[in-house]
Amino acid sequence: MSDGERTVSPAPAPADDGRSPSGPPVVEAAGIVKRFGPTVALDGAGITISPGETHALVGRNGAGKSTLVSVLTGLQAPDEGSVTFGGSPAPRLSDRDAWRQRVACVYQKSTIIPALTVAENLFLNRHDHGRSGLIRWQGVRRRAQELLSTWSVDVDPQTPAGDLSVEQRQFVEIARALSFGARFIILDEPTAQLDAAAINRLFDRIRDLQRQGVTFLFISHHLQEVYEICDMVTVFRDARHIVTAPVAELPRTELVAAMTGEAAIDQLQDRASTLDVAATPALTVKALCSDDTYGDITFRVGAGEIIGLAGAAGSGRTEVAETVMGLRTAAAGEVEIAGSRPRPGSVPAALAAGAGFVPQDRHHQGFVPEMSIADNATLSVPHRLGKNGFLSRDRKDRLADNMIEKLAIKTPGPELPVSALSGGNQQKVVMARALADDPKLLVLINPTAGVDVRSKEFLLGKVEETAATGTGVLIASDELDDLRMCDRVLVMFQGRVTSEIARGWHDHELVAAMEGVDLNA
Repeated sequence: MSDGERTVSPAPAPADDGRSPSGPPVVEAAGIVKRFGPTVALDGAGITISPGETHALVGRNGAGKSTLVSVLTGLQAPDEGSVTFGGSPAPRLSDRDAWRQRVACVYQKSTIIPALTVAENLFLNRHDHGRSGLIRWQGVRRRAQELLSTWSVDVDPQTPAGDLSVEQRQFVEIARALSFGARFIILDEPTAQLDAAAINRLFDRIRDLQRQGVTFLFISHHLQEVYEICDMVTVFRDARHIVTAPVAELPRTELVAAMTGEAAIDQLQDRASTLDVAATPALTVKALCSDDTYGDITFRVGAGEIIGLAGAAGSGRTEVAETVMGLRTAAAGEVEIAGSRPRPGSVPAALAAGAGFVPQDRHHQGFVPEMSIADNATLSVPHRLGKNGFLSRDRKDRLADNMIEKLAIKTPGPELPVSALSGGNQQKVVMARALADDPKLLVLINPTAGVDVRSKEFLLGKVEETAATGTGVLIASDELDDLRMCDRVLVMFQGRVTSEIARGWHDHELVAAMEGVDLNA
């Protein structure tokens, strides 16, 4: 732990109903180190969770939360450190039944099999068999009804699981976990797909189960939920444990500061004076709505302006950016690129209107792995390579060589397959194609995800250079480093733009807005 970080005793405060934890911790992880090649996913991290509490685990993307969950559920063995349940060492990884008796995880993506009934899902591979060896379905359904009744889950055991709501599937998964004997349940982003009423019902269910002796580890990007449902909170940052404290004793400003480290930011040179306010806007979005992801989105990107579209997972930021580029079709609203309105839902139309694009997933959307650098970098500009459908190899290679030089792509030549490049150089190829036709609008989604530090600095520098030529830039990202250069950051939360933050923000200010936290509350 670095100097100046706050340490709070992990002893939990009694809950409002007078609950007072006793006995050894339900689970304790200490000194956990986990490496994946050169990447350190956990660096001496740990957590202690007492009986009967709901304990939050929070942190920015890459903090180590998911890796800790994989260790606590026996999916990964730590390289160093120890895990104990009720004071006893964790089972061997191969003893899956023993793990199920100690811990269960309800993931954001349901593990329920839609084609089977609720009863079949609850007792999958644990069916009652008669003397003939055949499954006794009446007994399976009876046991399922008893289990659901015991834990107050109002679902018919004969209902096909595919007919259940997201909320009902979660309750069934919790009941299934409890049927193995586990009384410690990890909820991984349980509210991500629920509306407000369903979230309230889930929280009521959690409180009921707490009173029956069930302990929860609650993982969420929405910090206001931590203050609504959790007794304790642990913060991870950069693969390390930062702080554990009773929720009631940790102000929201301190929680956000622990997540971000309150890194000092350089005050970037003010670019406002260089923007041409009289020029045609690079992008105008008016009252954009989707059926279920975002609504009433209106903003403008000026020529030479860099605008950030920030938000946590599920905020709608990625979907808005993809709608601008034609990967999605809005239910209502308008998108105007450099003064023209491309046909909705058409990527070629957006490109023809003057847009360049770096998609979210370079491996599946950004390039064709076995094609050469030259082919990948020029895929979107065939009109620059020849006429009447005839492409000039010399033109293609000259254009590719120029891109390789401008983007500093490390390669022996333009003919090398992109799959042979490092992650940072692959992303440079994607950026090269986005810039190949001198776009008037550059749309970037998580542009530095999975690249090394040097490549990140280079790519972001290239974005600033491009903006300086008069190109408008829209960056949809939740990575703070991607957003620091922005003239303005529009923050999305639950499908709406909730705030606009000017250049010069502090990390804790932006993170709080992205997480839906009111620091003045």
